[in-house]
Amino acid sequence: MGKSWKKAGKLDAAQKKGAVFTKLAREIAVAAKLGGGDPAANSRLKLAIAEAREASCPKETIERAIKKGTGQLDDGSVVEEIVYEGYGPHGVGIIVECQTDNRNRTVSELRNLFKSNGGNLGESGAVAWMFERVGMIHGKKAQVGDPEEEAIEVGANEVYKEEEDGIYVFYAGIEDLDAVRAALQGRGWEVTVSELSFKAKDPTKIDEAQKKEVLELLEALEDNDDSHRVHASL
Repeated sequence: MGKSWKKAGKLDAAQKKGAVFTKLAREIAVAAKLGGGDPAANSRLKLAIAEAREASCPKETIERAIKKGTGQLDDGSVVEEIVYEGYGPHGVGIIVECQTDNRNRTVSELRNLFKSNGGNLGESGAVAWMFERVGMIHGKKAQVGDPEEEAIEVGANEVYKEEEDGIYVFYAGIEDLDAVRAALQGRGWEVTVSELSFKAKDPTKIDEAQKKEVLELLEALEDNDDSHRVHASL
């Protein structure tokens, strides 16, 4: 019994790693498609490759994804970015950014996930009014003085620190994203994320028990193979 359990556990771990690699490869392919296959001239691709390497994604997988994105490799599938909107439990707005090669499969799976977790998938624009489109940069630095001053110096609108891993999150106007990223790097910051994001305008007020229900849905959505980023009005 123990050996069977261990074998099943290893298989499950391998499947999860494979799903992670698939998501990383899709981001690389999309980044290469939108900005070209040279990471030196494509910051999104550079960050995607760095994230893939950190996750021990095979070199061949990375190279194949770049070739797919730049049109050098045609495997018969086309990955596209699609944004879906819906409501979670207790009126929480949710936006799911997907990267998929089959939108019919994706929308069907998302609809089932929303429904089985107390929410419902909506039409385009259903919850977009609850969010603002922003530029988001994650960065870390050995010695940080006043983060608010750092934000002012680089032209960011807001900054806060994530307690768990010591990452600082900077928000900027969407047109200022690249300039803020470059300014942070010029001031010695290691940028780990630089992307457009959705930020809740007025967080939905719910209690801890209600929040737990919402988090179960968000986790299920994040685990979906086609989900790239998930945003909630929390």
